[in-house]
Amino acid sequence: MSEPGAAAPTHPKATRGRDIHEPHRTATPLELLFDLTFVIAVATAASQLHHAEGAGHTLATLPGYAVAFFAIWWAWMNYTWFASAYDNDDVSYRVLTLLQMVGALVFATGVPGLFKGDTTLGVAGYVAMRLPLCLQWLRAAQGDPQRRATCLRYAGGVAFVQVLWIVRAVAAAGGWLPPGWAWPTLIALIVAELAVPPWAESRGTTPWHAHHIAERYSGFVIIILGESILGAANAIGNGVQASGLSAELALVGLGCTLLAFCLWWMYFLLPSGEALHRHRERAFFWGYGHYLSFAALAAVGSGLEVVADAMKTPPDTAAASAAINAVAIPLAIFIVSVWALHRHATRSADRQAALALIVLACTALGPLAVAQGLPLPWGLLLLSLGPIVAIVYNERGRKRAVERFAVR
Repeated sequence: MSEPGAAAPTHPKATRGRDIHEPHRTATPLELLFDLTFVIAVATAASQLHHAEGAGHTLATLPGYAVAFFAIWWAWMNYTWFASAYDNDDVSYRVLTLLQMVGALVFATGVPGLFKGDTTLGVAGYVAMRLPLCLQWLRAAQGDPQRRATCLRYAGGVAFVQVLWIVRAVAAAGGWLPPGWAWPTLIALIVAELAVPPWAESRGTTPWHAHHIAERYSGFVIIILGESILGAANAIGNGVQASGLSAELALVGLGCTLLAFCLWWMYFLLPSGEALHRHRERAFFWGYGHYLSFAALAAVGSGLEVVADAMKTPPDTAAASAAINAVAIPLAIFIVSVWALHRHATRSADRQAALALIVLACTALGPLAVAQGLPLPWGLLLLSLGPIVAIVYNERGRKRAVERFAVR
């Protein structure tokens, strides 16, 4: 019961920009539900990469993986930034979010086709994810007159690029797209997608919330890590069912868990919320740069499954080397990308360039040791050495030299 004279609570109807300094801003239950649909798409893309790595077709599959993960990341990221600025949680907003979730599920169904050159279902799902966002931007333009031009640019830019995706898909399906134009047109459309936000924001910035954005990105990292652990656990479980539990499989399980934990800790060393709050102008590179971090992290998960699969067969140095490389290479990319994000976002006095090289050198020890005959489970455990070095250095450094690690 409310007190006499108290104003009745109201539910916001207009899609007005939210306060960028809103206290206690966290991810909403709808955003968390939205993320779950993308878990399926991420898992499907990682699964396709896993099968290709197991069959020795990694290089041929990487372009399809890069394109599939771009679509996943871009659709998720665009929704996340819009929600940070204009989530009013009314019925229309929820319904339009539902339509984007349906598009994500359709896209996940079409991911295997992307690895085979069939883009029809994938494009249909991608467009279905993106077009409801155009309507969201139109609602924002109506509810936020101050940023009307920016919102209309977003709506028009996103819609225009989706029309181009449809035209390309129809041309490819009808045989009207020359074979030599397949990749150039694909790259051109990806560049067009990436260009829409800076073009739109040149007319005025949207009111996104720094700590909310940082939480949403960190949540996606946890989702990818969870998918990686689940995939590795399933592969280990299959090995146990086939030949029973062994010390080697137990070590692989420990190695997978330890590496996932270390990568989680390593990512959360980055004070993203504080950095973005103090320096909003650094958000574009920070946001775009996460593509490499997310894609590499998912690839680490598929590599862990390859390692678990390799344990089902008799020891073979060549197969063990291929399996450990399937983890070590994306791990190295993740390390470099996180270091670059840290350097760009914080501009701290401690540049950590030498540390990044040391961590990369530690990462190389695993493949080198396995190539020299070290059992694969021990090589997997060795991959955690580099992240552990980075964690220890940063945790001790923040206690002893706070100013050198502070955001500047």
